[in-house]
Amino acid sequence: MPVNSAGVFVTGKVDDPTADLAGFERQLDINVKGVAAAVRAAAPLLADGGHIVSIGTTGAERIPFAGAADYVASKAAVAAYSRGWARDLGARGITVNVIQPGAIDTEMNPSDSAFADTLRAMTALGRYGRPEEITAAVAFLAGPDAAYVTGAPLNVDGGQVA
Repeated sequence: MPVNSAGVFVTGKVDDPTADLAGFERQLDINVKGVAAAVRAAAPLLADGGHIVSIGTTGAERIPFAGAADYVASKAAVAAYSRGWARDLGARGITVNVIQPGAIDTEMNPSDSAFADTLRAMTALGRYGRPEEITAAVAFLAGPDAAYVTGAPLNVDGGQVA
């Protein structure tokens, strides 16, 4: 079962003349093109009834701060692809879904960063999520209890409000 969880996070406002355009291109290559390439390679090899799960972001539905548009657009593309691939592979019983995490304590977004208190305040639970909470969501989407869930985003975000 493919799980597409690679990603990079590059920020910058659209009107910033010093924006990291090479970083933007790299972000698209990894966050969008990498996922598409992986799914295209895996789909012919998957058994009927298989599962594909990608990791997106809640930013695909709501942008929490200025300068995040490029990143969230790359992850919104993953959500759109997942909906489309669910249609493409549905006849084979293959489910395709995207988990959309909020603030998760990872190397890319540590719970002790300068921005962490702002992110915690944006959640109903008032805390960062743990990587194992994302793993549990992947296990759910790969298991029999989610056999009728496809083309869907699953927000795992502690009740993120912004």
